[in-house]
Amino acid sequence: MALCRIIPCLDVDDGRVVKGVKFSNLRDAGSAVELAQRYEEDGADELVMLDVSATPQGRSHQVDVVKAVREVLSIPLTVGGGIRKLEDAMRLLDSGADKVSLNTAAVRTPGLITELANRFGCQCTVVAIDAAETVPGEWEVVISSGKERPGLDAIEWVKRVEALGAGEILLTSWDRDGTRSGYDLSLLQAFSKATQLPVIASGGADTPGHMLEAIEAGADAVLAASIFHDGDWTVWGLKDVLHEQGLPLRRKGGDEC
Repeated sequence: MALCRIIPCLDVDDGRVVKGVKFSNLRDAGSAVELAQRYEEDGADELVMLDVSATPQGRSHQVDVVKAVREVLSIPLTVGGGIRKLEDAMRLLDSGADKVSLNTAAVRTPGLITELANRFGCQCTVVAIDAAETVPGEWEVVISSGKERPGLDAIEWVKRVEALGAGEILLTSWDRDGTRSGYDLSLLQAFSKATQLPVIASGGADTPGHMLEAIEAGADAVLAASIFHDGDWTVWGLKDVLHEQGLPLRRKGGDEC
């Protein structure tokens, strides 16, 4: 079994980390650079940084923030927000991102997924899918920070995304985002059956138990924000508990167990 990854998420607006519920009522959670440095020291396996206002404001990701974060970070960094064309992704990768994440642009311009995969490799091409439940067992894609619903079935969309060349899926439950009520396990199970791509579970984390459930439901990695920003858990603390449950994790000193 591959190592399970624990990934803090920084939703960034003008260099500040923000957090809300269901992508709204955002509150300030601190400096992106300071939190990135702290989370690496705390044992994060990777970091995801999303510019949450870039797409709604019709602008590109602020590369100066990416550069500043990269200066204090040695673990893999995935960056998303405001990517509309190949040059936007190239700029972020040149600024220090290891992977780029598409969401709204992937829906509006699906060929961009293939373009990025061909140019930079599938391993650099992450597609973020925000999914909202419509009826039990069915989900639709939401884009533009939750403001638009283009009528795409989420399960059919992930199959298409895989065929287009994506290398990883960042799957967020819109219904669970910021609620700390646990990941949407039905959504994770449905996605794990629909795609061979690695799936990062996002939306709803509150306890190590929630993370264990997500991995058991098919996630390859778990992402969280509120529990880290609010100081309720450190990554090392979570790993200690999850290790006791038998999950393979990167431990202190680089040990794998």
